[in-house]
Amino acid sequence: MSHHIIVSFGGEREYEFNLSAHDTEGIGKNQAREWLAKEFEDLECTPSNPMGKVLVLDMILNVAKYGGEQHFRDESDWARRFAVMTAAALERPVIKVDVAGFVVG
Repeated sequence: MSHHIIVSFGGEREYEFNLSAHDTEGIGKNQAREWLAKEFEDLECTPSNPMGKVLVLDMILNVAKYGGEQHFRDESDWARRFAVMTAAALERPVIKVDVAGFVVG
């Protein structure tokens, strides 16, 4: 399955990644979630849920937020890896990560 990932920081500040099935080949949901969890921890993200449980959508939003827009603006390897892992974790053809609105759609 191909994937179209959009990471938005509000207004015209959107960054798009078009991924082929080859990009996510061999990456399972668990591996993607592990990568997101590690980045969540490394970036010292604050959990959205006061009970401490961190859902995959929270990890995606916080990792994008704490990772920073600069990674996406610069089209860094990290930003592409984020897109690949988000696609693998959610297994949807189109995913919009709206950092400003704090929602994944």
